[in-house]
Amino acid sequence: MNAPIRLVFCITELDLGGAERALTQLVLGLDRTQWEPHVISLGPRGHFADALEAASVPVVCLNATSVSHLPGTLIRLRRELKRIRPLLVQTFLFHANILGRVAARWARVPHVVSGLRVADRRSPWYGRIDRWTNRWVDMNVCVSQGVADYAAKYEGLHTEKLIVIPNAVDLNRFAQASPASLAEFGIPADSRVLISIGRLDRQKGIDVLLNAVALIQYEKDDLHFLIVGDGPCRASLHELARQLNIVNRVHFAGRRDDVPALLAASTALVLPSRWEGMANVVLEAMASGKTVIATKVEGIEELVQPELTGLVVPIERPDELAKAIQTLVNDPQFVNEAGVKSQQIIYEHFTSDRVADAYVDLYRRILELD
Repeated sequence: MNAPIRLVFCITELDLGGAERALTQLVLGLDRTQWEPHVISLGPRGHFADALEAASVPVVCLNATSVSHLPGTLIRLRRELKRIRPLLVQTFLFHANILGRVAARWARVPHVVSGLRVADRRSPWYGRIDRWTNRWVDMNVCVSQGVADYAAKYEGLHTEKLIVIPNAVDLNRFAQASPASLAEFGIPADSRVLISIGRLDRQKGIDVLLNAVALIQYEKDDLHFLIVGDGPCRASLHELARQLNIVNRVHFAGRRDDVPALLAASTALVLPSRWEGMANVVLEAMASGKTVIATKVEGIEELVQPELTGLVVPIERPDELAKAIQTLVNDPQFVNEAGVKSQQIIYEHFTSDRVADAYVDLYRRILELD
């Protein structure tokens, strides 16, 4: 029998997050008689390291915590690649993409696949560095067609090196979750709850949601908004809610590990992002049988079908978002029907097995195994 093919999966960190969960799902979904995965995190040991090691996947954490650590991290990454000697390195997230490419070339790894997970508009330098180092990449996996289009148009990446493989979601984990009690957040029982989940930074547009909440004409007192997540904008968002006089309707839950139960207890998901790639939280909400209100950002139109599984609104428009929220909460029949259709779409297109098979097909083509 041939020995399993050795792969390295390199990511910026292994803490709770969409890319980190996607990597973990992919690695755990590989047939271990054919593939021997190793995982390297540039950062400290994170949330998903335990699950990987429990499945006998070797995990190395390089403990970088700032940009100043990157030169030393690059040297250590090259050392690990030379020790492991993989045939292919798969990278996730910007810093791992760049350092992974350089270290793989330095360590003479034959093949590199990079993961492009977001249409990153933070700085034009991200796109330039990506383009300059893409000569060392066999293929870029984009999580949505929107990300692929952005990479080609704005970063100048060659379309023949772009392939779309979407995120996946564990359908059973969300579809079978029992609803959490929301009393600890001050939300009365039998309330209608719209939940928003994500890092509290500018990208996620929570400030837009708060301004929309302030515009809604409330006929009852049973509509509440649960904000799940933490991040650099936490203090400013709390202050904005106070200034808008909506603290009785908006509840900040902080970072949570019980997202399936919180989704099960909610009426719908709101994603007011300014940019995305393919938001895992939308997949999770759909797997939970929830309808979604989202802004028209990358990946959303590939998931949310307007008037069928949810509502799509323009970015930076709290007035349009408020109107969509009112439309949704006033139509419970649509909420129920959209939730059923959402689960069907996840089952047909976005399960972990389907996505893992797509990655395996890509690796086999690159390694010329067929």
